Formats: sequence, C-alpha cells, structure tokens
Amino acid sequence: MNLSAAEEESAQEIHVPADVDWKMLDKSKFFFLGAALFSGVSATLYPVVVLKTRQQVAQSQVSCIRSAFSLVRYEGFRALYRGFGTSLMGTIPARALYMAALEVTKSNVGSATIRLGFTEPTAAAIANAVAGLSAAMAAQLVWTPVDVVSQRLMIQGVCNPNAPNASTCKYINGIDAFRKIIYTDGPRGLYRGFGISILTYAPSNAVWWASYSVAQRLVWGGVGCYIFKKDYDSNENAVNTFRPDSKTVMAVQGVSAAMAGGMSALITMPLDTIKTRLQVLDGDENGRRGPTIGQTVRNLVKEGGWMACYRGLGPRWASMSMSATTMITTYEFLKRLSTKTQDVLT
Repeated sequence: MNLSAAEEESAQEIHVPADVDWKMLDKSKFFFLGAALFSGVSATLYPVVVLKTRQQVAQSQVSCIRSAFSLVRYEGFRALYRGFGTSLMGTIPARALYMAALEVTKSNVGSATIRLGFTEPTAAAIANAVAGLSAAMAAQLVWTPVDVVSQRLMIQGVCNPNAPNASTCKYINGIDAFRKIIYTDGPRGLYRGFGISILTYAPSNAVWWASYSVAQRLVWGGVGCYIFKKDYDSNENAVNTFRPDSKTVMAVQGVSAAMAGGMSALITMPLDTIKTRLQVLDGDENGRRGPTIGQTVRNLVKEGGWMACYRGLGPRWASMSMSATTMITTYEFLKRLSTKTQDVLT
C-alpha cells in the first residue's frame, strides 16, 4: 500500500509494506497463532478491566489507584485476575469470529468501494468501519455470556449497601457461576445486556477502525517523513520517497491505534457503564428481572449526576488505548506471520 502525504504540497510519497488481505492468509496458522498471541495480550490487560468494572458498579467515585490498593490489600493479588479463566476460554472463539468477520468484510467491502469509484483513502475508511461493525456483532454472540459470567466473578466481595439488587451470590468458579445464573435467570440471564452490548461495541468498533485508518494516514503524513528523514532519498523529480522499516511501521500503527482507542473510549463510555450495571445485577426475590436501561440510567444520575456514567473512564481509556496499541501491532504481525507467501514481508 502506498500512502501519499499531502501529495501536491509537500511532494512526498510514503511507501508502506502491502496490506495482507483475507485471500493471502494461511487460515489454520492465522487462527492458531491468533489464539496464542491474543491470550497473552488479554492476560496482560486483565487487571485494568477488573478495576474498570469495580469502579462502574461502585456507588461513589473512587480513584483508580485507590481502588487498586484497596483490592490488593483486602482480597490479594489474585483478585486482579478473578474471572480470567472464564474470560480466556471465551476470548478464543470470540476472537476467531471477530477476526474472520473483520477480514472477510474488509476485503469484500474494500474491493466493492474501489469499483464504485471511491478514492483509496475513502474506500479504506469505509471498509474498516463496516468491517469493525460486523466483527463486533459477530463476536458478541459468544462474548456477551462470557462477559456476564466473568464480570459477576470480578465484583465478588464488593459491598454495595445502597444497591439491594447487586449480585450477592457467591461463585466458586466460572462453571458454578454459569449454573447459578441459568438457575436464577434462565438462558436469558446469560444474554443480559446483549442489546446494549451491540449498541456499545458495534459503533465503537466502527468508529475505532475508521479512526485508525484516518489516524494512520495523518501520522504518516504529518510525522513520519520528518522524524525519520535519514531513511528517505530524493529522486530526479524532487519527490521525497520515505521507505520505513518494520519498526517504524509498527510505531506508527501503535500511535494511530492509541489515538483511535482513546477517542472510541470517550464516545462509548456511558453505554459501557450502563451495560456493566445491567450485567451484574440480580433480579429480586419475586423472580422479576433486574432494572431496565432507563432505571439504570436514573440510578446512576441519582448517585452522582451525569458524570456517574463516566466512572471508570480512566481505566477504560488506558485499557482501550493500551489494548488497541498491542492489539493492532500484534494483529498486523500475526497477519504477516500467517501469509501463504513471504513476499509481503519485504
């Protein structure tokens, strides 16, 4: 893929290694290596997710650092990985669905938009947005039940005297939590918050992938040629050609991903807080279901105004930015490892 950075004004061309599409991948290697790599990423970032979830269900605003110290002091370091086994088991099939839907959609939509006459940058942004949307919707079929169970495990030990419907059930492990949720709420209990999860993650992924496409071009155009000047040469037409090495490509991808992740976190934070509240609340003793979305919003506003919807923003911003950076660099590396030919690596 060749990117032009302000072509007519600065007369610069940035030659980036060609993108790897779905047809170029060795599928078995892609999914096997993907499961291993993303499991490692999930393990690294999981404590931040636990802290974010704890803050979202808290009845008052508590700093992230204070929450972390309190959690470790009273529940031990193992509490930072409570529910991780369940999350990991769900991450593997969810990631497989996500990656397959992402790559198939991006490849097909990208080709279609080019044929319709869109410019390459516009076609890339549209393809990334649609691919992110479809990938998130596919992954939520697996991820929502896993999310419900793992978040119930995450908040064990949290005392919420002002939330009588907060889950007080004690779970031994993920399987025990699964059985008790089924017994109490039925199969629908595992998909509590599914609708709002789609409303949270589908637009979030569309925004993220579109923003990532745009941010990557901005970073290359505005920074790349100037920071790494030693790597370019001028041809007879006075066009500066920038040929980045693999480390430079990964650095730009990481910065672009962090920018896109931070923006996505800010936009979708209220929906994520509502979703988390819905997924960790039990029904009452008469068998009625937990509160509705409207009741959850009213409770949040009563507790701390509209800013209560942004509880846990710090950890979520950090988590999404770090996750985006590690995910995209890992993902691009994974695709190049999984190609049928090594020609794209050069």
